[in-house]
Order: sequence, then structure tokens, then C-alpha cells
Amino acid sequence: MNQFLRSRPRRNRKSEVIRSFHRETHLGPEHFIYPLFVHEEGNEAVPIASMPGCFRHTSESLLAEVEAALAVGVGSVVLFPKVPEDRKTKSAEECFNPEGLVPRLIRSLKQRWPELCVVTDVALDPYSSDGHDGLVAPDGRVLNDETVALLCMQALSQAEAGADVIAPSDMMDGRVAAIRGALDGAGYSEVSILSYCAKYASAFYGPFRDALDSAPRGGDKKTYQMDPANAREALREVALDEAEGADMLMVKPAGPYLDVIRRVREATTLPIAAYQVSGEYACLKAAAQQGWLDERAVVLESLISIRRAGADVILSYFAKQAAIWLREGR
Repeated sequence: MNQFLRSRPRRNRKSEVIRSFHRETHLGPEHFIYPLFVHEEGNEAVPIASMPGCFRHTSESLLAEVEAALAVGVGSVVLFPKVPEDRKTKSAEECFNPEGLVPRLIRSLKQRWPELCVVTDVALDPYSSDGHDGLVAPDGRVLNDETVALLCMQALSQAEAGADVIAPSDMMDGRVAAIRGALDGAGYSEVSILSYCAKYASAFYGPFRDALDSAPRGGDKKTYQMDPANAREALREVALDEAEGADMLMVKPAGPYLDVIRRVREATTLPIAAYQVSGEYACLKAAAQQGWLDERAVVLESLISIRRAGADVILSYFAKQAAIWLREGR
């Protein structure tokens, strides 16, 4: 070997101090939104079998979990409701009930922690007896424009309750512009829109649908969610949602779509979110429980990879635990 190599990259790796000099990507609790499931069927938090460590929270246990997250630096949560079967209908009108579970919990959270950033999901699937993100016609088609009208009503009920960020996850065309117009027209111009811009028809959503019992009762979601084979199509969605007034854009799932996160990052100056979804969580948890992977190491590596790809913020069920690990490592 040449004894006089001019370039030895390993010199910049020889100690933690020197590695930290040129570390390109930073991961901290401020980069997380913590997804939390909520329900009102009983007085106890219910463990989710396919997502070890996750629960369907009651109003009381939700407050305790949010308090624990805030204590380790996670300042934002997003709520997903499990709606009782007797409140699910084809017209999904429970989605805009001002006294529904989500608006009540928003008010409770914001009253206790005004500084907490509360994000809310806008879509019909938790409230629909059909299990789709939109209204379903008799012939099985998911109706776009009729759905958008309901989404606006849902967004308004959440904004009125105190939501900071409205996150439409439905993938209907034109919904960002319609929701922005509805919010502004009602005096909620300060409420942000985080658009699920590139949401793929992914097989990684299974545990989430189990947690909320929100799987489609018929058909699938491929007519409105994106084809996993496509990346260029995401850029079209970016252009449309940005023009319609989105404040932030999301790619979902995160890990299997790092290339899409990078493309979206390069196509816009808006903040980019990425959702490390339930299937990603379940895979890492299962492997760790079997002793095949070091949970802390692989979780933090997966999260830094999502940040490295270009995400400014990550929705992850690991958010609170990752924040604890990051604090321990400092």
C-alpha cells in the first residue's frame, strides 16, 4: 500500500468529536409528531396487538401520554379516533360532529397545554361504514367532489375546537384548495394545512387499520391513493397541493419511499413531513422482540435515514421513545 496517501477519509472518523464536526443530518425530539390512537369505548387504554407498545387511549390516558411526550421534548401530536360501530354511517356525518371525540379531545389538550401543537386527520374512513376515505357510490366508486364538501366541514369542526394543523389524508383531488377556502372564509386563516401529498396505496398500513377498525369493507383504495410503482406522479401532486395553499407536504409511508422524499424535497421549498407508518413500526418491533435486531439502534437509524432523505418532520409511533434515547445519548 502507498505509504503516503494524501486522502484518508478515515481520519475524519477517528473520534466522536471529529465525527460530530461534519455530521450532516441532525435528529432531535423537535423533528417528531407523535401519532396517538383514541377511543371512548370503556375507561381503560387498550393495547394494540399488532403494534406492541401502542394503545387506544381514553381521554385520561391520552393526557398522561401527551404529558410524558412533552416532558422529553416532543411538542406535537396527531389524533386518530376509533369510532364506535353504531356511529359509522355511509354518509360519515360523525366526522364533523362538533361534540365528537376528536373535537372534545382537542379542546381538552389545548386548554391544558396551549403550547402543544395539535394535528388532526381529515378523512372519512374512521367514520364511514364503508371504510373508505371518501363517500362510496352504489356502484362502488369513491366520490371525489361530494367527499371534499364533507372534508371541509370536518376541517372546520376541528379548527373551531382549536386544532393547529389540519392534515387531509384522503387523497381527493382539489381538497386542499377547498379546505383552505373554508378555513379562511370562517376566520381560521392561521390554521395550517399539512397535506398528505404523496400517499401511496401501501401494504404497510395493515396494523393501523386494525387499530381503528377502518379497513375498507369492499374494494380497495387504489383509485385514489398512489401506485407504489410511481415516483414522478408525486411531483404532480406536489405542484397541485402547493398551488392550492398547502403549508406542508407529506410522503407516506416513509422508509420504503425514501427516494420519493428526496424528489419531493428537491421539488419544493415547503416543509416536508414523512410518516413512518404502522407496518414499519410493527416490522422493527417484531424483529427486536425476537432478538434479531437492536431496537434502539435500528429505530434511530431508520429515523435519521428519513431525515437524511429530506424530511423536516417525522410522524412516528417511536417518537416518545426515540426522544428518550436521544436524550440518553447526549
